[in-house]
Amino acid sequence: MSLHDHAEHDSQRQGNFFTSRAGLVLLGFLLIGGALLFTEHRAHVLGALIWLPLLACPLMHLFMHGGHGDHEGHRGDTSGRSAS
Repeated sequence: MSLHDHAEHDSQRQGNFFTSRAGLVLLGFLLIGGALLFTEHRAHVLGALIWLPLLACPLMHLFMHGGHGDHEGHRGDTSGRSAS
């Protein structure tokens, strides 16, 4: 097999998997399976949606608190800002 044969084979293989025939079939099966799962378990899924805002509050607090440090700088703040 020559070097030229490898170049042709590699150029044909560079397509996206999800645009290939096998990828489209897989996406179709996943969509059908997801639709069937949702219709069969709709009451469970929609019943759990009411708890998502309550769960989001502590998760946002945990993950968004890391952006501004460890609160050590607030005790002796001498930045010159007035407390008005």
